[in-house]
Amino acid sequence: MRFNMPTGFVAAITLSGTAMAAPVAPPGEVVLMYELAADVSADRLHKDVQKLVDFGTRHTLSDTKSDTRGIGAARRWIKAEFERISADCGGCLEVITIADTVKGEKRIPDPVEVVSVIAIQRGTLDADRYVMMSGDIDSRVTDPMDFTSDSPGANDNASGMAGVIEAARVLSKHKFAGSIIYAGLSGEEQGLFGGKIVAKYALDHNWRIKAVLNNDMIGNITGIDGVTDNTTARVFSEGTRDVETAKEARMRRFTGGEVDSPSRNLARYIDVRADRYIPNLDVMMIYRLDRFGRGGHHRPFNAVGIPGVRIMETHEHYDRQHQNIRTGNGRAFGDVIEGVNFDYARKLTGLNVVALAEMAGAPPFPAGVTLKGAVQPSTLISWTKPTGKAANILAGYKVYWRQTDQPQWQFSRFVGKTDHYLLSNVVIDNYYFGVASVAKDGSESPVVFPGPAGSFGE
Repeated sequence: MRFNMPTGFVAAITLSGTAMAAPVAPPGEVVLMYELAADVSADRLHKDVQKLVDFGTRHTLSDTKSDTRGIGAARRWIKAEFERISADCGGCLEVITIADTVKGEKRIPDPVEVVSVIAIQRGTLDADRYVMMSGDIDSRVTDPMDFTSDSPGANDNASGMAGVIEAARVLSKHKFAGSIIYAGLSGEEQGLFGGKIVAKYALDHNWRIKAVLNNDMIGNITGIDGVTDNTTARVFSEGTRDVETAKEARMRRFTGGEVDSPSRNLARYIDVRADRYIPNLDVMMIYRLDRFGRGGHHRPFNAVGIPGVRIMETHEHYDRQHQNIRTGNGRAFGDVIEGVNFDYARKLTGLNVVALAEMAGAPPFPAGVTLKGAVQPSTLISWTKPTGKAANILAGYKVYWRQTDQPQWQFSRFVGKTDHYLLSNVVIDNYYFGVASVAKDGSESPVVFPGPAGSFGE
């Protein structure tokens, strides 16, 4: 049987054939990433976790007036720390608080101001494009409404919050094309309220957030399962976008994308950076939004269409989570600092640092990605090439593909500064495809899967 190809498709094949005849060498490795990972300090992380623990409790409903105890003192210290970091880099961080009053909720029955602390490092070429690292300020004990008992929250989540502050220290010494947000989010334990408030603020202020790296418990290496392991980390990501429309779901049903949301490809991106830049750390990609039946502060961002993942330890110890400090039957309960391994926290913080730096240093993420090739011997992938100063660092694009049952991208080809590419004799039915933008220094965006299923937005 003979099939006639659309005229536009034939023209595109001719153009792509020219690109294939003149291969382009990709930029080299991003050497800066090794320096950034090495600059993360376990000692500084230890000091910051200790400082947060010393506030006694950081419960969302706890004291806001004291200078030494409660969430008010903790968030003022975090803000002051961001301001100190900014002073060291000549004012390179814009430090703000984002707040709203929450009331009438199961865990916040009376009005409480939920305040998150944000530091923004503006990009030099594409300042309206953001990547974010977040940690949680608040802590809790067994009773989620107990805001007076000691709740050190050393691992959950002083470890993640300390990681955000340390990332700001390291990355503020350098400049990037895109902007980086360092976020201390409040109200997580009471219902993810800080994330909801910040996500709304981001949309209201037209922040183009391409990725949220939520760090929640990055310091424990000995699990309730009896395993001690400092060589792996988990990255949780949603498979399909929470904001997918019925029309988009129908399109996905026929073209694929169930495991290629922007969040899932962000997880793949982080996995590759761990292998490349962080010695003795392997990422376990979990094909689930979060732990079974549980939630984290990346979820409010996913809920409004912002890609985001949760980065955390592999082996949790439930005696050290959401527990009053006590002993019983020979077991010690409570989230105390002795349960945090700071060399491990250093590795996970370093993973965040290199992922943030490379995404911020990449050219604009590919947009308008489309795929053609039904009943054809080859596959044509196309995208929109950016214009303006944001594209000044663009070296070209890298096309990726993999077999449909494979978790990670298997094959790639750098194709230069074009807006389409033909993969000859690569049948569209047998693979998944995507494209990433590449900077002149080698910094690369996450892979963008074609269509709305994989879009990181414009």
